[in-house]
Amino acid sequence: MNFPDDSPYRLDFAYRSDRPIEPVFHSHNFYEIYYFHEGVCNYLIGDRIYTLQPGDLILMNGMTLHCAKIDPSVPYVRSLLHFDPGALRPLLAWSQAVNVLQPFQELGNLRLSLGGTDRELVERLLAELSVLAKRTDAVGEGRFRLAVADLLHVVYELWIRRRAVQDRTELPTEKEQTVQRLITFLECHYTEDLHLEALQDHMHVSKFYLSKLFKEVTGVTIFEYLYRRRINQAKIEFVLDPAKTVTDVCFQVGFKHLAHFSRMFKRQQGVTPEQFKRRLASPSNLTAGD
Repeated sequence: MNFPDDSPYRLDFAYRSDRPIEPVFHSHNFYEIYYFHEGVCNYLIGDRIYTLQPGDLILMNGMTLHCAKIDPSVPYVRSLLHFDPGALRPLLAWSQAVNVLQPFQELGNLRLSLGGTDRELVERLLAELSVLAKRTDAVGEGRFRLAVADLLHVVYELWIRRRAVQDRTELPTEKEQTVQRLITFLECHYTEDLHLEALQDHMHVSKFYLSKLFKEVTGVTIFEYLYRRRINQAKIEFVLDPAKTVTDVCFQVGFKHLAHFSRMFKRQQGVTPEQFKRRLASPSNLTAGD
């Protein structure tokens, strides 16, 4: 179920998708509900690594850099709902006392590990969405949007019940703990002039081992992650303040040379920074991975 290509809003759904993916860090300007059915996956969101288990439900505001690192030798099965809040605003207006978008707006990103009746309920709703998404008639389209609104209310209720519980995710291996510490450091210092020697000194780990470990856990190199993080922040800066020049943003996010910034931006986004800024006047959804 999708909005027409010329619609300013995005609303699409994929049920139990099992297509293979490459581990690519990306971001997008719409909200996402991700449900993990089965597989082996380390999901990186911002400065956090989540080792997923079946029944995990992830809420994302989209603008935070994220990437799924999977084991391709086993099936990777997930359901995805991408939506622009404007696509559902008319359906949610009647219930203004309950802001079901609050988990996305307040936390930005959240993992809920579901079990028992909660897991059964969410999986049933996802299966119902799958059936309705195949319909092309007006009634089916209306019921699909109502079902999405119902799912958002259920997710909101799950969040309310657990909001007081701090996420105490345990990283199962020492390797993942080391990479988590490095990602946290990069998140705090990505605008600085970083090199492997500085990371080695901070982590007290050989730069060669650190590079190997990071690629093993995340699927990308340290500097691929770093450049993705900088480009992601550049996109956010362009959105928040369209008056900022490309040069200003280039240096603000940590690049030392404008040509390098423009080259990396186009490699990751498919357009130059100038073209991206021009498109902000009439936003179009960027392609998202999962």
